[in-house]
Amino acid sequence: MQILMVTPNEAGQRLDKLLSKYLDQAGKGFLYKMMRKKNITLNGGKCDGSERLKEGDEIKFFLSDETIEKFSRPVSLAAAPVQPSVSDPAGIGRKEGGSRKPRLDIIYEDRNILIVNKPSGMLSQKARDTDTSLNEHILDYLIDSGHLPISQLKTFRPSICNRLDRNTSGLVVAGTSLQGLQIMNEVFKDRSIHKYYQCLVKGEIKEKQMIAGFLKKDEAANQVEIFPIEVKGSVPIMTEYVPLAGNGRVTPLRVTLITGRSHQIRAHLASIGHPILGDFKYGDSRLNEAVKRTYRVQSQLLHSWKLVMPEHVASPLDYLSGREFLAPLPKQFEKVMRGEGLL
Repeated sequence: MQILMVTPNEAGQRLDKLLSKYLDQAGKGFLYKMMRKKNITLNGGKCDGSERLKEGDEIKFFLSDETIEKFSRPVSLAAAPVQPSVSDPAGIGRKEGGSRKPRLDIIYEDRNILIVNKPSGMLSQKARDTDTSLNEHILDYLIDSGHLPISQLKTFRPSICNRLDRNTSGLVVAGTSLQGLQIMNEVFKDRSIHKYYQCLVKGEIKEKQMIAGFLKKDEAANQVEIFPIEVKGSVPIMTEYVPLAGNGRVTPLRVTLITGRSHQIRAHLASIGHPILGDFKYGDSRLNEAVKRTYRVQSQLLHSWKLVMPEHVASPLDYLSGREFLAPLPKQFEKVMRGEGLL
C-alpha cells in the first residue's frame, strides 16, 4: 500500500487527473476499475475520479509495489549537458565532468514564483530532447535547495511563464507553485504585466516614438517580416521606444512592448533602419562584424530589463501587485557603451 497526501500544488484538480499523472503508464480504464473495487480510495472512502481535491486529502493505493512501479514512469528532469557552440561560446549550461551546474542569477524568489536574469546563450525552453534550458536549471535549483521534492514532479512541474530568444538576456518568471504558475501565465497572456527592454541600435534616434505595423512569421525559417499594411497571415504590432543617449553612430533605447510577438523588437527596429547591434538575423552585417571585432559581441544586444506587475494581481499573489523587478544590464552592454562614449 502507498499513501499520497495532496499538497497545495495538487489541490483544485480532479482526482482522476492526478491519478493519470501519478500512474502515468496506466490506462483510464484501469484507474476507474481500481476506484470501483476500492483499490484506490480518497480519505478512506470510495471514489469515482470526479472529486475535486483539497489540500490534505489522503489517497491510498491498495496495490502492490510491483504494480505501482509497473504503471509509474520514473521521475526525470530530462536534462542533458550543453556543449559550447557558436551561439553558446561560454558553454552556458555545460556540466563539466557531469557535475557542475550554472549558477542562476536570481532577482526575486518566494513560495510561488522565481524571477531569474537569463544570460544570453541560454534557451528558455527546450527545442529538442537533447537540449538543456532555463526550465531544467530552475528545476535543478528548486530540488537542490530543498524547495521541491523530486517525488512531487510526478504531479506538478514548475515552469517558466514567459520566453526570451536564446540570445536575448533578462527577466524570466517561473511559477514554482500551481497558483503561481497559473496566475503568472494569465498576466503574461492578457498582457497586464508591463515589459521593458533595453537595446543598442545602429544610428541616431533623438525622440520618443510609438511605431506600428504588421508582423508575419515564417515558422519553418523561424524568421519574421514586417509590413506597413496588413497582409495575409500577419498580426498587428506596436512598439514604443525612448532614446537614452547617443553619439550619432549608436543609440541606447528603452523599449516597451505594447504587443508581444516573436522577434518583434528586433525585426521592428530593423524595419525602420535601426537594427540592434549584434543581431545577425535582422541586423546590419557590416556593423555586426565591426562590433564583433572591436567588442567581441556574439549576439544581439537586447535585454529584458524591467517587469512591472499589474496593479491588481489575483490572490494569493496579491502581495505582488504593482511591484517592479529590474535586471542590471550585462557587462557586454556596458563595454560597448563605454567604448562608444555613452557612459
